[in-house]
Amino acid sequence: MHDFYLARTSHSPEINFQFSRHHLSMTGEAYPENANDFFLPVLGQLKHYLDHTDGQHIVFDFRLTYFNSAATKMLYTLFGLLNESASTRNRITLNWFHDVEDDTILEFGEGIQDDFLALDFHAIAEDLAAA
Repeated sequence: MHDFYLARTSHSPEINFQFSRHHLSMTGEAYPENANDFFLPVLGQLKHYLDHTDGQHIVFDFRLTYFNSAATKMLYTLFGLLNESASTRNRITLNWFHDVEDDTILEFGEGIQDDFLALDFHAIAEDLAAA
């Protein structure tokens, strides 16, 4: 399986799925003009990888600072794929990075933790103003 990379734009996040290392990351902001057009290929790549991966420890670093409601729906699908795989075949760690001042992103992450119980969820506060 080949790794999958999409560069960050002003409206879409960087997707860096290093399948060969079992390390996945999403960084930036997600409010693409058409969420389906952006996320469906990402979900397809992820599903294919998860369908062909057994007994691995997969790390997903989630570092979005903003996402709109259309992106939120697609992210729930993405977390559903990860949760299903964590329930049946793989150990998946979800590192949920958020700014120390951003309660909204943290609360969304806590909702993900409550909704997708098979994921090994870790909230990680960062001081993005200092970066």
